[in-house]
Amino acid sequence: MLYPQRFNQFTREHADTLAALLCGLLLFLGWFALHLGWFGLALLLLPAAYVIGGYESAREGLTTLFKEKELDVDLLMIVAAIGAASLGLWRREYHLIIDGAILILIFAISGALEGYAMQRTERSIRSLMSLTPDTARVLHQEREAEVSISQLKVGDEIVVKPGELIPTDGIILSGYSTLNQAAITGESFPVEKTVGEEVFAGTLNGYGALQIKVHKPAQSSLIQRVIRLVEQAQTEAPPSQEFIDRFEKGYAKVIVVAGILLATLPPFLWGWDWETTIYRALTFLVVASPCALMAAIMPTLLSGIANGARQGILFKNGAQLEKIGKVRAIAFDKTGTLTTGQLQVFKIISASEYTKDDVLKAAASVESSSEHPIGKAIVQAAGDLNWVGAIQVQAMPGQGIVGIAQEQQVIVGNALFVQKYVTNLPEELREMAQSLEREGKTVVWVAKNPTPNPSPLARRGAGDVIGVIAIADEVRSQAAATITRLKKLGVEQIVMLTGDNEETAQSVAKAVGIDRVYAQLLPEDKLDIIRRLQQQYQTVAMVGDGINDAPALAQASVGIAMGISGSDVALETADIVLMADRLEKIAVAMHLGRRSQAIVKQNIVVALGFIMLLLVGNFLGNINLPIGVIGHEGSTVLVTLSGLRLLK
Repeated sequence: MLYPQRFNQFTREHADTLAALLCGLLLFLGWFALHLGWFGLALLLLPAAYVIGGYESAREGLTTLFKEKELDVDLLMIVAAIGAASLGLWRREYHLIIDGAILILIFAISGALEGYAMQRTERSIRSLMSLTPDTARVLHQEREAEVSISQLKVGDEIVVKPGELIPTDGIILSGYSTLNQAAITGESFPVEKTVGEEVFAGTLNGYGALQIKVHKPAQSSLIQRVIRLVEQAQTEAPPSQEFIDRFEKGYAKVIVVAGILLATLPPFLWGWDWETTIYRALTFLVVASPCALMAAIMPTLLSGIANGARQGILFKNGAQLEKIGKVRAIAFDKTGTLTTGQLQVFKIISASEYTKDDVLKAAASVESSSEHPIGKAIVQAAGDLNWVGAIQVQAMPGQGIVGIAQEQQVIVGNALFVQKYVTNLPEELREMAQSLEREGKTVVWVAKNPTPNPSPLARRGAGDVIGVIAIADEVRSQAAATITRLKKLGVEQIVMLTGDNEETAQSVAKAVGIDRVYAQLLPEDKLDIIRRLQQQYQTVAMVGDGINDAPALAQASVGIAMGISGSDVALETADIVLMADRLEKIAVAMHLGRRSQAIVKQNIVVALGFIMLLLVGNFLGNINLPIGVIGHEGSTVLVTLSGLRLLK
């Protein structure tokens, strides 16, 4: 039973794609049968292609006609295709049936692409919903009981153990820990949390157990607000889409009215016989069909998409290839986008009688027993050095760590913590440390006490500072060059949006050349800023990688996600994915977008020019249907080949 269920689910989810593929296959087989002279087989295959490929368009066109009292291109395509097929059967010109089937195939492919976009929206919402656990441990009369998240009430007390996800927003009642909030707020460092501070659903608890009081309903948590924002932003139709819908309806009305007039008036105005009149009217429906106009756009966009894919740029649909070329403002997330998102040792400054290796080895000896991200960065930096792990290690959360290594007490931590163990902090090192902190770096002091006591905490005030270590989230090597390139391409506004603190954000912005910074933002704040930028600049791109970027990515005219470091939600929500996390490819994508716009405009002029010539020839009676079809298909081939230029 499992396989039939999976097959049925697959066919439901990909019905439009399967219909387009089957329509194309039947069209090819029917064309092949015609060329072999197997007319009976062709007349079975081609109607099947019409029905399978045109069913959805016919249903939508008739629904629009009867329910909304409007004509659209879907209905026009069906009428033109049936007209071509009828004329082909009447005059035994079977190649006209092929022409009608091609029209249907083009619209079937368009429907498949639209269906894919809807499925992508649903997947992104499902991914967001999976970020929080389904249950929580609720304390009741000093006993733990697992309950569904939906059953949590304001005032409930829950327990979160080390390494677990926070199930809902709340206030810490007891405990101390570090929480990785990068997915929600974008902060590059895990944040230390203690009694009285707020925690967010979907964030990852560190080493400490926490007792949390639920202070708002689960459906009002930050992650649930992110889900609703993504749903809202992805369902809002952009103005360009509304314009296209209006254009389609207007175009269909004009062609249908003109077709009816051409099929009825010429006998009375010019004395045409009815056979000639019907013939000209059907020819008009064929040559006036939007096949060439469709070919003017889609092959160009698909070629640009293929070109981008070869260069590590994934465009999720052709509309975004067009939009990226119109971008006037770009917003960048900081952590994981402009930076690598990985903590690294930025700089080591040693006291006069010590070397940098001495400082790094001493710090690594005690930090090797720590799970703190800063400690891991120090140990990684000291990987090639010959250092020995410390014993009797004891960590003071939020302050530092001490231990005994090679019969010496080693102290690593912030300035206040280390001052308890040393006579003084060297003024020269203090000034350098303050300068690094102003640049947004985290500074760790390292000290030694040559006469250790059995207890690492027993002796205070007798040690010496041997140096400081600056820790930073590394800026991507290509970030500055990318910002410079985007400015040269004419992008009017480039901003940074981050949940990190102001000092760190300004430091990174200065390093990459961004002048406008918004710091300490929640996901909804980023969304509001994107909306304000859109009011001023219309077409706005957002570049991000985290869950916290998902609403802004969805709201932006073009959402761009980092392919390697990006979260699943960011990847599903974005319109463009940089598959190798190479920021310089944004400029390449913008160049492709601008080239595609230019080629599309050229193709539209050519397509409309051919249609006008064919229509004039049809009205003057100087072309017959085969010539009209040749001209129509010739213009389609011409603009298709023009669009393929983007494959270079």
